[in-house]
Order: sequence, then structure tokens, then C-alpha cells
Amino acid sequence: MASITFKNVNKRYAGGTLAVDNLNLSIADKEFVVLLGPSGCGKSTTLNMLAGLEEVTEGELRFDKELVNHTPPHRRDVAMVFQSYALYPHKSVYENIAFSLRMRNYKAQEIDRRVRDAAARLEIAHLLDRRPSQLSGGQRQRVALGRAMVRRPAVFLMDEPLSNLDAALRVSMRAEIKELHRTMATTFVYVTHDQAEALTLADRIVVMRHGVVQQVGTPDEIYERPANTFVASFLGSPPINYLDGTIAAADGGMQFQRGEVRLTFAPHAAERLAASAGRQVRLGIRSEDVDGRSQPPRGASLSGQVTSVLPVGSDQFLGMRVEGAEMFFRVGKDVRHAEGETIALTVDVNRLHVFDAESGANLIW
Repeated sequence: MASITFKNVNKRYAGGTLAVDNLNLSIADKEFVVLLGPSGCGKSTTLNMLAGLEEVTEGELRFDKELVNHTPPHRRDVAMVFQSYALYPHKSVYENIAFSLRMRNYKAQEIDRRVRDAAARLEIAHLLDRRPSQLSGGQRQRVALGRAMVRRPAVFLMDEPLSNLDAALRVSMRAEIKELHRTMATTFVYVTHDQAEALTLADRIVVMRHGVVQQVGTPDEIYERPANTFVASFLGSPPINYLDGTIAAADGGMQFQRGEVRLTFAPHAAERLAASAGRQVRLGIRSEDVDGRSQPPRGASLSGQVTSVLPVGSDQFLGMRVEGAEMFFRVGKDVRHAEGETIALTVDVNRLHVFDAESGANLIW
């Protein structure tokens, strides 16, 4: 098994493009780490450096204590699952799974044992004689996983492995990958732009933007205490709502103020914002952190005009215009409102986020 350490790692391409900028990251043995971010943020480049498919321009990449900057891919003891599955179309499922073992000159009996064991665990034993063209997307994904599993690698790398699957199948495959990590007890590094995958699978999430790490933490830490507006915006469905305004001292505490909006901060936030009176800030309110079932108390009321009502099964989404800003909230399906109606929602002030208007940095956490 292996721990992984990036120390001051940069990746530059021809022409000077900086794809990964001063990456410092430690991944523990047997940890499941997800690299999360939009296209072009450097997450796949980081994975490719781990695999040895891209060279490290500057800095150090170590597996345990061994420097692997110049170690070729076949000597790194890693296995990679690609977005495209990369299966051999002319080979059977059995031969696709067995291929890497044959290349390493394993004995036929050991190959057969490993292939059939992986196929049984992934529930594709009945497909071993078929070709990839005869399989569904989910079945091809299981074959790709099986081909990596039989290697029993020290590091298991996955590059957007579920992006070609439909929504329902992605949900079930997440559970299978989570269980695979548990049973294999191997270090997993997983790349995705899908926040649901990251929140479901990861022990820790690494959020990246423009090649720079924005925040590293557990799913709860990333969601509940985002380091800046980029992280806060990237996680959450619907996305977090923002309202620009100022901090003011009021009623013995601290308030957010914009027009008629007066939201009183909880004690822990007020303490951190005590020296920020008059500061321009961006308030963040998660879509689920409101309640429309009761009369809002003083200092926790958010009033506005309903612009849309969208029932979605067990929930209901309300669009609201608040002091000129468009906001979107998730409320219970029993909350009844109509477009054009002016309403007041109760805000959970214990869960407010406050970001500096200029830098975007979180001022509370």
C-alpha cells in the first residue's frame, strides 16, 4: 500500500501554461481522496502525474518516502480507470480483465483465479465470454474496474469513471465504488467535476481552480465551512444564494444589512465579525437553510417576491427576488405560495456564511 505526497509540485506545458501551481498535498495510505473542480482546473493533470503519464515540471512526488518523479508508469504499482473505459473491442470480457496480468507473465492458474474472483465481486461472471460491444455502459464500467482490481495495485486512480453513465446508474455505481474501496483497503484517488460523487465517496475532498488548491477537507468541512465563495458556489444544489451588503453593530450584536434586510448573526459569527462594522461583505445562504412554515422572528426574516414555484417530489423550490437579488430556496412541499406573492422566510442564522466582498474569503470559519 502507499501514501502519496506532493511537495511544491508544478506542471507547465509547452508555451508556459501552468496547469498545476505549487501543489502541496499528503494522501494517507488507504485514504479515498477526490479531486474536485471544473474543467481545466488541473485535477486530471494531477492524476496523470500520479500515474506517470505526465511529468512533474518542478517539485517532488513521493509514494511513501520514494521519489517517483522519473519512475515510469509500469513501475509505480498504480492502476487507472479511464472515463472512456479503454477496453479492447476484439477481446472478451475475460481477456480484457486478464490482459494486464498476462503482460506481467502471471501463471495461467493465478490469472484465472483473479479474473473470476474480480468478476464475481463485480457481478459480471456471466459476461466473461462477451465482447465490450455486447455490454451496457454499466457493464463496461465494471469490466474496467475489474481489469484494475486484478492488479491489486498500491494506488487506484479513477478519472471521471461514471460520467458516461445515466443518472440512476451513477448512483448505484457510487455505492459499488465505495464498497470496492472498503474491501480492497487501497489508496484511491478519484477525479470528478460532480459534487454529488465527491460528497458521497470521499474521505477528503481537494477542491481545485486554475491549477490551485482552494480547500482540502472532509465532505462536511468543505460543505459547511467553505474557504471562499468559489468553494461555496461549487458545492450545493441548488447553488448557494448570495446577497451583497454591509456588517453593522446592532442590538448588542452584529447584523448583516442590505436595504430592508436585517439578519442578526449567531454569537459565534458575531464574535468573529466584531471588528468588521462597516465592511462590505457577501452573505451566503444555502437553499435549505430557510423555513417558510412559521412567522419569522426578529433578526431572522428574509422577505421578497416569489418569482417561481417548482415542485420536485418530496421538495419544492421557490425562486425569490430579495432586494433586487435573485435567490432560490428549497422548502417543504406543504409550503404553499404563488408567483407574485410577497412572503417572509425564516433564516437559520446559525448557518449563515459571510465572505469578504473583494477577496471572497470566508470571514467566519
